[in-house]
Amino acid sequence: MVSVVYEAPESVEGAIDLLANATVTAKVLAGGTDLIIQMQSVNEERLVVDVKKIPGMMDASLSDEGLDLGPSMPCAEFTARDDIKAIYPGLVEAAYLIGSTQVQGRCSVGGNLCNSSPAADTIPALMANRAQCVINGQGGERTVAVEDFVTGVTQNCMEKGELLSLIRIPRPAPKTSDAYLRFIPRTEMDIAVAGAGVSVTLDDDGTCTDARVAIGAVAITALLVPEAAAALIGSKLDEEALKAAGDAASAASKPITDRRGTVEFRKHVVGVLVKRAAKIAAKRAGG
Repeated sequence: MVSVVYEAPESVEGAIDLLANATVTAKVLAGGTDLIIQMQSVNEERLVVDVKKIPGMMDASLSDEGLDLGPSMPCAEFTARDDIKAIYPGLVEAAYLIGSTQVQGRCSVGGNLCNSSPAADTIPALMANRAQCVINGQGGERTVAVEDFVTGVTQNCMEKGELLSLIRIPRPAPKTSDAYLRFIPRTEMDIAVAGAGVSVTLDDDGTCTDARVAIGAVAITALLVPEAAAALIGSKLDEEALKAAGDAASAASKPITDRRGTVEFRKHVVGVLVKRAAKIAAKRAGG
C-alpha cells in the first residue's frame, strides 16, 4: 500500500517548512479536485499539505486598490460574491465554468492556476485583469505576473518549498471591464477547445484607450497577445478593429490537432472568441 501523509498547517511558514523539507513528493491541497484524480494513478509515497486552515487562504478582500484573493477560496463562494462580480465579471465567468456544481464547492482559482493546464479557464481571465501571484518561500516573498507564472503544460515557476499565498488583482480603471468566453464541444462540463479573456478601457467618447487580450487552450500555456490589444486601442471597437484583434489572436495561437479539434479550427475559433469577448467587455465598460 502506498503511504500518503496528510498535514494541515495553520500558517504560511508551517506550510513552507513542510514543503521545503519533504523527502517524498509533496503536493499542495487547495481545493483538491485535480489533485485527487491525479493521485489515483500514482504509486509512490506522497505528502499532501492542506493549506485551507491558513488564515486568508479561503478569503477574498475587496478594497480601493483591488482584490486580494485567497488561492483556496471555493469557486462557489467566489462566484456568489456580487461585489466582486460587479468589478471583475469576466473573471467570475471563468471561475464559474470550472466543473459541475459539486466541483464548484471545492475547486478554486488558485488551484486552477497552480494546476497550470493549457485549457484552464481562469488563467486567461486573470491575465486580462493584470493579476499578480504572491509566492512565499524560505527565501522570502516574491511577486510574479500571471503571464509569467505558468511555464509549460502542468508546470509553473514555483520551486520546491514555495507556496502561492495570494492572488492580487488591481482594481480596474474607470470605464474598464472584462469578459471571458470559451468554446467546448458539449453544452457544459468540458474543457476549453479555445478560450479568450479580454479587458478594455474606454474614454468618454467610446474610444478604447487600453486593452488586454489573453487566449487559452491554443498553446502549451495561456498567451497574452499584445498585438490583439494594440488592434483595439485607439479604435471605437468597430468591426475592422475587432477583426484585426481576432486575426492577431489567431496568428499568435499555436494549437495542436487532436480528437477535440484541428489546428485550423482552433485558430479560427480563438479569433472569433476574442472579437465576441471584446464586444461584451466594451458593453460592460459603457461603450
